[in-house]
Amino acid sequence: MLQPMKIAKPLLLLTTPIGVIGGIYEGYRLAGGLVFLMVALMSMMGAAIGMLVLTVRREQAEAKARAQAPAPATGGAVVTVEKLS
Repeated sequence: MLQPMKIAKPLLLLTTPIGVIGGIYEGYRLAGGLVFLMVALMSMMGAAIGMLVLTVRREQAEAKARAQAPAPATGGAVVTVEKLS
């Protein structure tokens, strides 16, 4: 059976920011002010990923809290809720 690789994640966490910084520097050397657009785009992508991660964590916490909460005693009766428009 294959063993999990323990070096891949730390290596990616180290080399990715270095590559991004290097790319921004080279973009500045090549196109000057257009690097602002590249940084703005990466910032928006980072914010979108951050919001996605926060949403997933919040939903997981809610599901965990719901699973741990005791079920309400209905006495075997089925309770339905109708939405009034």
